[in-house]
Amino acid sequence: MEMSGEYSIDAPIAEVWAALNDIEILKVCIPGCEELEQVSETEMTAKVALKIGPVKARFNGVVTFENITPPEGYSIVGEGQGGVAGFAKGGADVRLVEDGDKTVLTYQAKAQVGGKIAQLGSRLIKSTAAKLADKFFKNFRDALVAEVASA
Repeated sequence: MEMSGEYSIDAPIAEVWAALNDIEILKVCIPGCEELEQVSETEMTAKVALKIGPVKARFNGVVTFENITPPEGYSIVGEGQGGVAGFAKGGADVRLVEDGDKTVLTYQAKAQVGGKIAQLGSRLIKSTAAKLADKFFKNFRDALVAEVASA
């Protein structure tokens, strides 16, 4: 399944780029994130608890950053195991474009699930995945705007 979106952020591109690489900001923006640890400059581990329809799952996963082109964007690739609930994997291309004193963030994401979660039906999974992706980027925009306002 594929998802995409666009956000206008009231911050310069350098600040948006820095926030996209700030583990503390990412941790509060990821829906259901319980833990996020930096393993290397391009890799993190995460624990995320999600409810997809009637299925609750805690995913342990790895997130890798690829195609890094500061401050224009990067690709995020991740995979998580949710025990009996199944697995989720996917990625997103995140791009930043300067627009005056604002930054336009666009993303294109793909996700795939397997196991018990995959049995829930493609419409439920797709709508949940789209909501989670949108929620992350909305949280990110809101966190960044709040940080800029308090500085």
